[in-house]
Amino acid sequence: MSIWEYANPAKFMRTTDGALPWLVGSAAICCVGGVVWGFLTPQDFRQGSTVKIVFLHVPAAMMAINIWVMMLVASLIWIIRRHHVSALAARAAAPIGAVMTLIALATGAIWGQPMWGTWWEWDPRLTSFLILFLFYIGYIALWASVDDPDSAADLTGVLCLVGSVFALLSRYAVLFWNQGLHQGASLSVAPGERMSAVYRHPLYVSMLGFFLLTLALILIRTRTEIRKRRLAALQARDMRA
Repeated sequence: MSIWEYANPAKFMRTTDGALPWLVGSAAICCVGGVVWGFLTPQDFRQGSTVKIVFLHVPAAMMAINIWVMMLVASLIWIIRRHHVSALAARAAAPIGAVMTLIALATGAIWGQPMWGTWWEWDPRLTSFLILFLFYIGYIALWASVDDPDSAADLTGVLCLVGSVFALLSRYAVLFWNQGLHQGASLSVAPGERMSAVYRHPLYVSMLGFFLLTLALILIRTRTEIRKRRLAALQARDMRA
């Protein structure tokens, strides 16, 4: 079986019909379980109870970046192979990515105020994330401003390629720049423990929950976009008749 079979809207709809209930249920369990577990953890000896924002901030920031990467892949598939489902999936993912970026910015400000004494700092890492949010808004606005769906998919695909620079900067800024107030990466594959297991384990659960939730929301919105495209095609056919 080829993965390209799922580029067929009918095949995509049939497959996601059965998968969505399990996906939504798993996402709910992991999100609620991870966040509740995290907020029941003891206070940090330096940051106190404010450290518990990490269970929302880190998963949201992770998904904000990864959604843009997913949009990039979907846009490249559209540009190269002209599969409509991939273009619709990229369009469906953009509002979710914008919300995740906004959550990351908001929780970062709430976390930063007691730690840094300010709600915002033009730190390179924070600034690149803000620019990523503006790219999300621009992507959504460009889709809405172009009437022809194929032209809109082409233009937003190019925008997605450009915005990917800031997605990468947001992901690796903690490695590129040592200056600024933002701390280094909380989790890393590099040797050495950066976070106590009492925080790390619920954070993993919360990250899994956010991933499953994002995937479920993208599938739901993609199915909606497919239905909207079908409805537009039927309306156009009726007008010609």
